[in-house]
Amino acid sequence: MASSKEYLDYILDQLSLIDGITYRAMMGEYILYCNGKIFGGIYDNRFLVKPTKSALERIPDAPHELPYEGANEMLLVENSDDRDFLRELVTAICKELPDKKKK
Repeated sequence: MASSKEYLDYILDQLSLIDGITYRAMMGEYILYCNGKIFGGIYDNRFLVKPTKSALERIPDAPHELPYEGANEMLLVENSDDRDFLRELVTAICKELPDKKKK
């Protein structure tokens, strides 16, 4: 099942407190970036993020889910209504991720 544009728009609105958030459509799903770093995505209308150390500390009970068959597990963000929490979560995740590779 592909994700809806409406759900993407909702998540982008919830992430609007964070500068540098962009997305790319990919086979009916959406990859989410912060300042060029992939931190998560929208898969089957689920908001999933990379399971970094800081993400695991902030959402320790989050279900681990596969975004698609054959992918690495990601964390399901169930508290998508709290913008301040999302800003803290995504900012912490992105600080841990390596800088994007230069071509």
